[in-house]
Amino acid sequence: MKLRAGDIDRFVANPDPAAQVILIFGPDQGLVRERANRMARTVLDDLSDPFRMTDLADTDLRQDPARLADEAAAISMMGGRRVVRVRHAGDALTKTVKSFLETPAGDALILLEGGDLTPRSSLRKALEAAKNGAALPCYADDARTLERVIEERLRQAGLRADPDAFAYLTSHLGSDRGVTLQELDKLILYMQSDPDAGSIALADVTACIGDTAATRLDDIVDAAAIGDFGALDVALAKASEADTAPVAILIAMTRHVQQLHLVLGRMEAGSDREAAIKALRPPVHFKRSASMKRQCGLWDRKRLERALSLLGDADRQCKTTGLPDRAICAQALMRVAQGARSGARSGARSGGRR
Repeated sequence: MKLRAGDIDRFVANPDPAAQVILIFGPDQGLVRERANRMARTVLDDLSDPFRMTDLADTDLRQDPARLADEAAAISMMGGRRVVRVRHAGDALTKTVKSFLETPAGDALILLEGGDLTPRSSLRKALEAAKNGAALPCYADDARTLERVIEERLRQAGLRADPDAFAYLTSHLGSDRGVTLQELDKLILYMQSDPDAGSIALADVTACIGDTAATRLDDIVDAAAIGDFGALDVALAKASEADTAPVAILIAMTRHVQQLHLVLGRMEAGSDREAAIKALRPPVHFKRSASMKRQCGLWDRKRLERALSLLGDADRQCKTTGLPDRAICAQALMRVAQGARSGARSGARSGGRR
């Protein structure tokens, strides 16, 4: 079965009993692992139980295809339903999985953890078409989902964040669910070291949230927003080496364009440029303030709106077309950079009056 985005969380919390084989896949491997763990816990209390949990790699099934049915049909010495977990599942397993779906064995829950499988993936197609299977895509958290994840994790720890601190978290997390949860757990531990601490302040967040990934994204969005093709190419290459999800890059670029749009709106309402930038929440890091000021002179709100539309289209293409997502992302950012270059030329023709 093919699940719609709005049905996934409900399915993860309570998997359809008819779906014996579930493929969890996507560019956000942290989210893939989290959802696989959550579904496994609907069957097992202890995921390390050696009698009821079998952990396999894709190579195990490629070398011995019959092992999938054998493990699914195996009976635990201690009783109870079992879970069979297969890591790094890809199209090389399609024949084995299709054969199992046609002649299923046992009652074990089989969880296949895959990478970024496109709509053309034969394994993905097989699970989407099967009545006794399901396919769950895992993309980088969008703004709304990320806010919900942060709120829920902090609430579980009995904490809440001040507006500035919350805005900082949403702008510096989200590229990978696993990393997001690790950083939030680090923040929670930091706050618990002071039992008298009230809500989480911006200073608390900046003191303990890692910014390596955020810096990488900042380099990309700033290069695109000032039209520096060379710097953009280098920043994208570094992001690719770090396996930063293209969708996460597009989300970061979209947020930045929205910030620029807000700054220009405040300037049109009478605010000076520096005050408009300082009013942004989360605040712009002082190392980026000069670049942000320069960007305000390269863009107008109409062209920013066109950039937002372009980025939205690229995001949808990454998630639905099956085309190479890194190529789609890079092309969209290069077009944004071209928009900045056009703004620079327009400013030069008008004598730099912006």
